[in-house]
Amino acid sequence: MLKEFKEFALKGNVLDLAVGVVIGGAFGKIVTSLVNDIITPLIGLLLGKVDFTNLFIALNGVHYNTLAEAKNGGAATLNYGLFLNSVIDFLIIAFSIFIVIKQLNRFKRKQEVVKAPETTKECPHCITTIPIKATRCPHCTSMLDTNGAALAHE
Repeated sequence: MLKEFKEFALKGNVLDLAVGVVIGGAFGKIVTSLVNDIITPLIGLLLGKVDFTNLFIALNGVHYNTLAEAKNGGAATLNYGLFLNSVIDFLIIAFSIFIVIKQLNRFKRKQEVVKAPETTKECPHCITTIPIKATRCPHCTSMLDTNGAALAHE
């Protein structure tokens, strides 16, 4: 059982998945920092010095200046500012993944365009597949010119 687990754990797909999860987590932290530390403050400044983290509704009806103050007062809150941060975070991650996948698909299309040279052709007389260099069809024995057209049937 240990041997089977070792084989499973060391397969390429499992290792690729593990690397993807680790890199994805690190990328998520970078994007979260970008949103919380750069984008959200800029949006807040454009909207009149609004701090998104302090956009909340205290459900007990008391007014608090900051979210921390409301939490210390034991108030239940609807934190729509933090939700907006999460939405912006998600949109940036989704757009980044879209760009990466789009580039990968572009590279795949370029690889698919490269075709292997043809090695067979059809006999125009009997419609049998024959080697491209054939000068006579092995099935119907028609003589073929270099373009594959039938010259005569013997």
